[in-house]
Amino acid sequence: MPRILQEEKAGSSPPVPVPRRARHKLSPCAVAALSVFIVLSLLVALPLSYVSLPWSVHIHWPWKTYGGDEAKTTAYHGDEYLLGVGKADITGPCVEINMMGYADPNQLGTGLRQRLYSRAFIVADPANPSDRFVYLVLDTQSGDTAVRYGILSGLQELGLGYEHYGHHNLALTGTHSHSGPGAWLNYLLPQITSKGFDQQSYRAIVDGALLSIRRAHESLALGHLSVGSTKVMGANINRSLFAYLANPEEERARYNISSEDDGSVEKDLTMLKFQRLSDGKNIGVLTWFPTHGTSVLGNNTLISGDNKGVAAYLFEKSVIDDEATAEGFVAGFSQASVGDTSPNVLGAWCEDGSGQMCSFENSTCSNGRSQHCHARGPFFRENDEGTSSCFEIGKRQFAPARNLYDQLNEAPNPVRGAWVKSFHTFHDMSHHRFRLPNGTEVTTCPAALGYSFAAGTSDGPGAFDFTQHHTNASRSSPVWRVVSGLLKAPTEEQVACHAPKPILLDVGEMSDPYQWTPNVVDVQAFRVGQLVVVVSPGEATTMAGRRWKEAVGGAVAAMGADEGGAREEAPVVVLGGPANSYTHYITTEEEYGIQRYEGASTLYGPHTLAAYINVTLSWLPYLRASSTSSRPPLGPEPPNNSNRSLSFIPSVVRDAPPLFRHFGDVKVDVGGGVFRRGAHVSVSFVGANPRNNLRLEGSYAVVEKLISPGDHPGGSIPEELLMERDAEVAAITEGQWKPVRDDGDWHLVFRWRRTSELLGTSEVEIMWETEPWAEPGTYRFRYFGDAKSLAGHITPFEGVSGEFQLLE
Repeated sequence: MPRILQEEKAGSSPPVPVPRRARHKLSPCAVAALSVFIVLSLLVALPLSYVSLPWSVHIHWPWKTYGGDEAKTTAYHGDEYLLGVGKADITGPCVEINMMGYADPNQLGTGLRQRLYSRAFIVADPANPSDRFVYLVLDTQSGDTAVRYGILSGLQELGLGYEHYGHHNLALTGTHSHSGPGAWLNYLLPQITSKGFDQQSYRAIVDGALLSIRRAHESLALGHLSVGSTKVMGANINRSLFAYLANPEEERARYNISSEDDGSVEKDLTMLKFQRLSDGKNIGVLTWFPTHGTSVLGNNTLISGDNKGVAAYLFEKSVIDDEATAEGFVAGFSQASVGDTSPNVLGAWCEDGSGQMCSFENSTCSNGRSQHCHARGPFFRENDEGTSSCFEIGKRQFAPARNLYDQLNEAPNPVRGAWVKSFHTFHDMSHHRFRLPNGTEVTTCPAALGYSFAAGTSDGPGAFDFTQHHTNASRSSPVWRVVSGLLKAPTEEQVACHAPKPILLDVGEMSDPYQWTPNVVDVQAFRVGQLVVVVSPGEATTMAGRRWKEAVGGAVAAMGADEGGAREEAPVVVLGGPANSYTHYITTEEEYGIQRYEGASTLYGPHTLAAYINVTLSWLPYLRASSTSSRPPLGPEPPNNSNRSLSFIPSVVRDAPPLFRHFGDVKVDVGGGVFRRGAHVSVSFVGANPRNNLRLEGSYAVVEKLISPGDHPGGSIPEELLMERDAEVAAITEGQWKPVRDDGDWHLVFRWRRTSELLGTSEVEIMWETEPWAEPGTYRFRYFGDAKSLAGHITPFEGVSGEFQLLE
């Protein structure tokens, strides 16, 4: 694969960033093409809530206090598995598409801070290659039914060698970033604010995920797994503590270790390390830790992977110089029991001049409404849409993860047990009748959302007069009760089933023009040795996740005993999600009764969690070491709406340069400029719409550095700085310029702005937020664009800035 080694970054540690406080979420605007969209857009202003770039980079991380070049892996005895990892670009349209997460129809993308990726991890049994699973970590808000169908279809088309992949062993998890493009989800409800479905956004995720799986599959080789855990402090808090405290005191006390680790959120990060047998090098890590992808705030319009994307970025860069690490190392930072967590660790405060924290019970301020209640990240005073806080929360996950990685190198905790098992089934949650452990017969309900759903959270408050902890519909404006009834009035049976939730949107019983939200859910689990992965389609809260994992762990331990002690190690159970679909939230019954946002967003009634546990346990025997089948009945298949979804998203009509100018011309240059490290250096070009070409596995913006003969002993450019590039960027190899930053780098920002809708003109700004560790020297910017003519022809072009100097 074409590659170049990037400059070594020498200097001090990276800045501790600080994000700007969010403005109030805008009230949703009407989607004019469909009357039902008009009504819903008023209600849904709430949070639903191996890449091969053209060149690879070589960075020395100045703050790295790990094993580095001298790190060695320790030989250990564990079972052998077939292991593979892969990474690929899934960045969809970065402009003019509604961003997925905060459900604000006015939050349209305007550019790119960080490319999004799919990271694939495959584990297979060498003795039975059909026994395998692939776990995907996508920089998206969640998994999705349509995306999963698209990936499975693509795997079938790949033919020989890919027949072992299917519903039963593919897990599609999202990091829950709220800073990616939307318009790719299967059901109508999340399509409301994005004005429908966008094929380009959808295909970017499907095709990139497929490429990551292909890369992982093609890299399969014998290896060992090691598992461990560590504490991560200062990266999450419980944003619905009032609801958490409704859980039994004796249960909460089991997890209350200290004032810093009081059990209200999980502080444990679990890591699975992948090590190749042939040379002992590590090829990847997969971690689970819960914190919401809401560090970047609702007024942000730049695409990024949020704090999980930062953590993965920092980890992958940090191991490049590590002798124990293979080329193409992949770091996946998966979500865990994320439902009631927040990365905005300073808590929720009223931005109304009062200087008071939001109310504990319902997150409102002095006017009794939620719009002024905003959670604060570690650097909330920075006016940067949460960017600095995001980088800091990513660092707080990366640093302990990297330390754990080094510890596992020195003292491995092997995964033991030759079995690799998986199961998946579809289950209809609309009327699932079952018995609780105490013998009580209960049932789930068709999906519905409560009034507090519309209140949003302190990470992203909703609109109008909705508040959290809302169990009485009569306390709301009669207007909303009328609107709710006009959409679909719930039956008395449905109201009773969901009680004490007052139903705002009876989404599970609405199917016009197609289903609004899922009633059929994915139930899935994986097992390799002592590690068991519960794959959750919704956002389980802290205590809900614990109960689910505890039930599974106990059952797996019992299975091991039944098998005559086949299981020597105690089960290690993790929960990953939201995966495969998006079923909103999963709370405990006690939290459900409080009816804050998470309880109101628990779709299938008060027994939702118990139902998930019940169904999971019923299929758990498929994870037995002795099981010869990994495929329980498929169950009722949910619809695939990818080719029938509505779309009111306008396409790009044409691009045109201003009079007497050309595409790629510099508008405002940096030529001759002199800057010190830490400065923000920018240039603007005559641009074209980035939707014309997503440049997957490529870049819109590049920083190039001039390499002079005097920079190196002997006056010549070292061989490792020479690069092999594809034709598109081959010009960069001419002379002595080399790329040192691109779209994948957090501190290089690409912005696009339409200057005239009528004339089709636009401009691009590229900004480098120069880091304290950036190497002094001579630099320039290069812009890659694609212009669309009125006839529909797309033509690539480039622009190059003047030179500028960067000083220490």
